[in-house]
Amino acid sequence: MQDQRRWKNRPDGSNWGDFGPDDQLGRTNLITTEQVLKGAREIRAGLSFCLSLPLDYPGDSKLNVRRHPPVLRPTTKDGLPYVNFPFARMEEQATDVVSDDQVLMSLQYSTQWDSLAHVGALFDADGDGVAESVYYNGYKANTDVVGPMEYRREDAFAPHECASGHSHADALGIENLAVKGMQGRGVLVDLVAHYGREHRTVGYDELMFAIDADKVQIDRGDMLLLRTGFAELVLEMNRHPDEAVLNSQCCALDGRDQRLLQWLTDSGIAALVADNYAVERYPARPAQGHYPLMPLHHHCLFKLGLPLGELWYLRDLAAWLRANARSHFMLTAPPLRLPGAMGSPVTPIATV
Repeated sequence: MQDQRRWKNRPDGSNWGDFGPDDQLGRTNLITTEQVLKGAREIRAGLSFCLSLPLDYPGDSKLNVRRHPPVLRPTTKDGLPYVNFPFARMEEQATDVVSDDQVLMSLQYSTQWDSLAHVGALFDADGDGVAESVYYNGYKANTDVVGPMEYRREDAFAPHECASGHSHADALGIENLAVKGMQGRGVLVDLVAHYGREHRTVGYDELMFAIDADKVQIDRGDMLLLRTGFAELVLEMNRHPDEAVLNSQCCALDGRDQRLLQWLTDSGIAALVADNYAVERYPARPAQGHYPLMPLHHHCLFKLGLPLGELWYLRDLAAWLRANARSHFMLTAPPLRLPGAMGSPVTPIATV
């Protein structure tokens, strides 16, 4: 087994290789057939809740200047836009009128899944004493996760042009989660019920308080959802996000809290989702020495292969669950089956 692995060293606290030398699913391997059945057994009322924001929210590009709202355009043929287009040729008597469009969008602009190719780290995986850019289970930058530029640490991250102008995750792409299905039992922890919209960086103690207060049971293979109220604020801003307000309200996880990170490891959850941007507080608290700027992303995506969901809409589901003294539900949340993508919009459905 060791000879088959693409790494000699694995990060402390990681599970690289535990699901096999070529694993690309990480902790979603824990969504077993029994977990799907457990989710199905949570369907008692027959009600469904959409957990997605409208995908043109938050609006503008203020939360991330790299990501832009979707732009819809008609498809065209011979220079003609196919919206309200009379489909029949002039000599025909057919009555069809066709509208057919396309979209240009940033895949992680709104409600989304992060693939395991989204965040890697500089780490000496091959044991040669030099840190290289690698991702979960030792998959390599520029070999398995390919982009139009090659960044080399020895050149102070100077970019080098590669042959292709495109990007593609030949390993760890979002299509792996799509094929998996991302369907099983979801469990909600409602931080708003305990902390309101207070600007609070939630560590292990605060999270355990909310879990214990609501008697929430979290089992191996569950997908954990955290409501902070952030997505609700975004909706209220009607596609004109106010950065000052968003940055001064609502909970976010403390990625520097080692007890919290250890709990994420020990809990056995298969995915971690929040209704806020990044799940963790960013920027994180200062640290010493070499450290990740996004420590929770580093721990979850890079070390554990634990997918992250961001900007989900959880208010209506949370209200129903609390009114009915429940925390669990069936969650169905496959991303786009888009080979090579590093993230994906998602329209999750919770069924109770």
